[in-house]
Amino acid sequence: MEFDPSQLRTKEVYKLLSGSVVPRPIAWVSTISEEGKLNLAPFSFFTVASRQPPILAISIGPGVGERAGTEKDTLVNIRSQQEYVINVVPASLGNQMQKSSENLPREADEFEEAGLTPVDSAVVKPKRVAEAPIQMECKLHKIIPLGSDHLILGEMIHYHIKDEYYLEDYKVNLEKLQPLGRLAGNYSENTEFFKLPR
Repeated sequence: MEFDPSQLRTKEVYKLLSGSVVPRPIAWVSTISEEGKLNLAPFSFFTVASRQPPILAISIGPGVGERAGTEKDTLVNIRSQQEYVINVVPASLGNQMQKSSENLPREADEFEEAGLTPVDSAVVKPKRVAEAPIQMECKLHKIIPLGSDHLILGEMIHYHIKDEYYLEDYKVNLEKLQPLGRLAGNYSENTEFFKLPR
C-alpha cells in the first residue's frame, strides 16, 4: 500500500508515523509557570539533537479534547521560563507517567495527581521527579514552530543519575533502567538487549 500524506487527515498521518517510528523514548518534562505552579507531562517525540553542546529535541503538539486548539502548559511554561527538566521514564514508573499525561485542569498538580515527589534542581527552577533514575536540567535554546507542532531545542546544563543506574566510564546500566518506549497506542518495556551481528 502507498499513501500521499497531503491527501490524508492529520490524525491519519499521525497514526502511520506513530506506528512506524518506534519505539520512541519518552521525555517526562517538568516545568514551572510564571505563578510558580508545577507541571509534569510526557512527550514521545523526543531525541538527541546535538552532542556538543548537548541539545535535546522535543516536539510538542497542540492541546487535545476540551483544550483542542490551545497550547499545552509545557510549551507555555518553557517559553516563559526558558527552563525545564527532562526526567527519564523506566517501565516501573509507567503508571505514574500515564497519570501525568491525562488531560487535567490547568490548576492541577501532576506531581500530586501521580503520587510523585518534586525535588529541587541544581541549576534550574523547575523541580525534578525524585523517583526518576535520570534527570536532565535544560535551558531553552530555541523554539521552532513546525506546522501543527513546536520543536523545543534545549541545552542540557546539569545531569543527575542515581548511583545504581551508573556503570562506569559514563555508561548507563540499561538492564537496570529498563526504559519505557512508546509505540502507536501502547508501550514497550526494554528488558532484553543484544549486540549485532548475533
